[in-house]
Amino acid sequence: MKILMLHPHDIFHLSEPWTIRIKSIAKEFKKEGHEVRIAYFPLSHKDIKSSFSDYSGIEVMTLDRRRGLGIFFKNTKRLIKEVEWADIVHFQKCFHYCSIPAVIAAWIKNKPLHYDWDDWEAKIYFYGKPASPIIGLYIWILERALPKFVDSISLSSRRLANLATDNYGISKERITSAPVGANSEEFKPENSGEEIRKEHSINGPIVLYLGQLHGAQYAELLIHAAKIVIQWYPTTMFFIVGGGYRLEELKNLARDFNLSERIIFTGSIPHNQTKKYIAAADVCVGCFAKNDITMCKSPLKLAEYLSSGKAIVASNVGEVRNMVGGVGLLVEPGNHIILAGGINELLSSSELRAKMGTLTRRRALERYNWSWSAENIINMYRKVLKGYELKRL
Repeated sequence: MKILMLHPHDIFHLSEPWTIRIKSIAKEFKKEGHEVRIAYFPLSHKDIKSSFSDYSGIEVMTLDRRRGLGIFFKNTKRLIKEVEWADIVHFQKCFHYCSIPAVIAAWIKNKPLHYDWDDWEAKIYFYGKPASPIIGLYIWILERALPKFVDSISLSSRRLANLATDNYGISKERITSAPVGANSEEFKPENSGEEIRKEHSINGPIVLYLGQLHGAQYAELLIHAAKIVIQWYPTTMFFIVGGGYRLEELKNLARDFNLSERIIFTGSIPHNQTKKYIAAADVCVGCFAKNDITMCKSPLKLAEYLSSGKAIVASNVGEVRNMVGGVGLLVEPGNHIILAGGINELLSSSELRAKMGTLTRRRALERYNWSWSAENIINMYRKVLKGYELKRL
């Protein structure tokens, strides 16, 4: 099968780490013998190339994300040419400069179109202070309209699936489940965290938060919890691994709580380095507020914690309960005292942490891995392609 995949962001830039989803699914397709090409939009127009290049055995091409009708038509024209090669066209997220050219090109060439819907983008845009309500309205309209123009949809959470079927009127036959996953060969219990411990001269317990530090994230809850945890386990070190526009704000909060020497902020790091930090941790934390954004997510950090066989404390919200329920500790969202209690419970028992590690690894191998999600999407592709073949008869 020939698959052309499109993503509206830069798959190689540290500031857009969520592109790991399309890269990981593409690698799984390639592993199963499919031909794959990825078209993406670099942050800088200086990185735009006129031809395909190779990335881990996958051909990649660049398109222009700058504004303007001329650029929009140029991107669309190029996609129409590339779609000719593909059996199916796959795009992720609803952003107009990627999704609309994909819809137009697939329609002109009569090729099946698949939408990978992984976040409620309109809600994310309006979180906090949106740059422009007009742009937010545009995203809201597109996110509602796009499911009606595609042949199939993969969804990262049950909440998004319910939104698609109950609110947007999409039939269940056109959707499939594709939660985030981890590469189980890369994120595994055998990984060593000694390099991180030696680098920071840490002998005591480590509590880890992994993730982006921007709107709708909740790393500050861990900082509040840390103030309680160190009263019981004073040698505990906390890592907050990730970057984002809230990094300085969170550093200031840690400083206000006199925790600057107990909390290490790494900033943005390459994705292939995160496994070292997870391996070094005794307890991994996934704390989330309860809102429409978090209810729709299947958080990548949790999949990688699970695959690494770690003891997990996570907020009981949305897809998190499906990922962690029965194998980790679920705690009330937004309550730093209860979060601290969960962390303390795990720090108090190495036996409990080891037992949880066995269960979390098993959960990842059963469901929360990229191979499982990629197989679901491929099966949906086959179903759609069969329908196209019948139409042509």
